[in-house]
Amino acid sequence: MSAFALLPHTAPFGDDDRISLDRVLGAASPIQRAWLAGFLAGIDASQAPLPRVDTPARPAEPLTILFASESGNAERLAQDVAKLARKGGFKPKIVDFADLDIADLPKQSRLVVIAATWGEGEPPSRATRAYTDLMGPSAPRLEGATYAVLALGDTAYAEFCAVGKAIDARLAELGAVRAVDRIDCDLDFEAPAAAWIKSTLETFAPAQESSGNVVSVDFSPRAGSEISREPLTAEITEHVNLNSSRSDKETVHLALGFDGAAPPYEPGDALELFPENDPVLVDAVLAATGLHTDEALRAALMTERDITTLSVKTLETFVAETGHAEVRKFLDEGQARSWIDGRQLVDLVETFPVPLTAQQLSALTRPLPPRAYSIASSRKEVGDEAHLLVAAVRYETHGRQRGGVASTFVADRLKSGATTRVRLKPNKHFRLPEPSTDIIMIGPGTGVAPFRAFVQERNAIGASGKSWLFFGDRRYTHDFLYQLEWQDALKNGSLTQIDLAFSRDTPNKVYVQHRLWEQRHDLIEWLDNGAQLYVCGDAKAMAKDVRAAIVAAYRDVKALSPEAAELAVAELERGRRYHQDVY
Repeated sequence: MSAFALLPHTAPFGDDDRISLDRVLGAASPIQRAWLAGFLAGIDASQAPLPRVDTPARPAEPLTILFASESGNAERLAQDVAKLARKGGFKPKIVDFADLDIADLPKQSRLVVIAATWGEGEPPSRATRAYTDLMGPSAPRLEGATYAVLALGDTAYAEFCAVGKAIDARLAELGAVRAVDRIDCDLDFEAPAAAWIKSTLETFAPAQESSGNVVSVDFSPRAGSEISREPLTAEITEHVNLNSSRSDKETVHLALGFDGAAPPYEPGDALELFPENDPVLVDAVLAATGLHTDEALRAALMTERDITTLSVKTLETFVAETGHAEVRKFLDEGQARSWIDGRQLVDLVETFPVPLTAQQLSALTRPLPPRAYSIASSRKEVGDEAHLLVAAVRYETHGRQRGGVASTFVADRLKSGATTRVRLKPNKHFRLPEPSTDIIMIGPGTGVAPFRAFVQERNAIGASGKSWLFFGDRRYTHDFLYQLEWQDALKNGSLTQIDLAFSRDTPNKVYVQHRLWEQRHDLIEWLDNGAQLYVCGDAKAMAKDVRAAIVAAYRDVKALSPEAAELAVAELERGRRYHQDVY
């Protein structure tokens, strides 16, 4: 046996291990030590990385994803496109229509456009400026560009997906080449949109080259940091009608508690509430179609299917399923749109009663979508709760009493102790500014909900900026929502000023836009000093009237031309100082 040198004290082993190794190796033969050395070397070699052969890297292909969004769905889909595009060898860039300079469009070689339609064929409010520029005579030529359009809409409206359709046609007029046919999505857009995105990116995919590698790094947030799309179960801890018993309105303050932490919401966010249909209406539909004994179908109609929406598409499906001659005549003679006005699915199946199968009735409906409500609380104030403000919608048409699906579900069938499903819907475009910045809040009716959250948040953090609220409703004595809270906020300084407009208290109706005009000098001074302006509530009339009042205030206070006053407000919007959350 040959002599074996003891391991030195500097060897990376403890004293006990070193002594044990000395004992084993000292007794080993040269052949044994040689075998052990080769064995250890082989293990190291098997775990070493293979030699790297560098090949020329091929730059990721640029892809511009342009979105026009009101409720956030188009923006979320744009983010989905970007995530998938990165994996497919693209370098995606997401552009909000609100930030788009039309002059930059010719620089984009590949365009994916996701556009929502608002109301009766209008673009989302934040997209109006760029949309108008795109449709105008000064829009640049786009030869050499390829594009694809995904349109979002609601078949309950006559101008279904009108904005997406118009953008699709306009890009072609300007010389761009349509790479993929447009898809028009209804409220149940998730599955068809996902399939279209996958197909579109495959069409746009850069050609593969065997000698090159695509450089593509996904910097998108990991799944763990994303907001969950799964609904949560919430318990009703407060259910209070904020209107007086003499009011002709019913506005419910709804406090929701959670088993654990509340969703990670911020002031300005919304909660989507998953409603259930009115059981009386469900039973009427089932009775009219001869399906009143189908309990499984009844359960599905209660919670999963939209049984109120009636559209031209519904009538077309009805004819396809039943061959009904009279309804076909409505369609052929162009009377369908006028007939469905103010009517619902129950009117169709009762007016033209024919036996239907469960499958046929399901074909006449679409999935029951959740309704989004602005969160009326700050977590810094209420902890692990979330508060909503819901006005019950009730009306009569064609001799039938009707109600809003979600609002009457909340008002009539949700009580304290009951549970419901909700899902967080972030709204990063309706966020509070720095605590030192002044804010102007305009929110009549339930539009005041996010501003309750704003004031609670600013009070909790001790914000130094001033705050000014414009609130309106019908009557001071019956409809002053959260009156005591606003008075307390004025006392503690978290609210600097409040201006009120109660339309039914005076012979001439007074709305928030009239108060804006009366306060126009102070309003413009606040804006000149950097205040940010927020509007929440009705989109059809209020939001437009408020914007017109602010344009008029600029024109009067600063002696501007109508064009210059409009430009001043447009600059507020472009600078993200004019925020809207309208419905």
